[in-house]
Amino acid sequence: MSDGSSVSALVARISGGDQEAWNELVERYSPLVWSICQRYQLSRQDIDDVSQSVWLLLVENIASLRTAAALPGWLSTTTRHEIFRVLRVAHRHEHDDLPPDGQIPGDADAATIEEELIVAERNAALRAAFAELQPHCHDLLSLLMSDPPLAYAHISTMLGIPVGSIGPKRSRCLDHLRRSPHLAGIINQPARHPGVKETRR
Repeated sequence: MSDGSSVSALVARISGGDQEAWNELVERYSPLVWSICQRYQLSRQDIDDVSQSVWLLLVENIASLRTAAALPGWLSTTTRHEIFRVLRVAHRHEHDDLPPDGQIPGDADAATIEEELIVAERNAALRAAFAELQPHCHDLLSLLMSDPPLAYAHISTMLGIPVGSIGPKRSRCLDHLRRSPHLAGIINQPARHPGVKETRR
């Protein structure tokens, strides 16, 4: 997803008025914008506000990017700028904790941007795979990922299944999740999925 030639080709198509290319670009990089917003613990409404502003700004500035391959860095910096704008408006932090008005945060280095892209891609793949699970697996894993963790007895009551069947069902559901084509190539430890917390019985 972060391949420079691929980004350049998308930007060239967008410059030529290709709407499908624009849709592909937004779909490709929305997880990056989302993941940066989540680090600042924005509400869903504020994330939508930031995202809308970022894409509108990109429409205005995409033709002036120095190189198309610089797009991920531009998105990363612009997203942070818009996050600070939202935080100021909401008065959620002391002003001293935020950059001065009008000061855009410095560009993140290439390693940071690449890391953000990898995390965003992994999270997007996991969400897509999770959404395709059968309802019984989706419900069970959702409860097992609750924070704070739920006791097995409580999960048993909520789902109407025996306590002793939760562990085996959990294992089968995780196997289904790991086999999702969305997760091909990104699971390094097939014995356990890191997103599911252990729950005390």
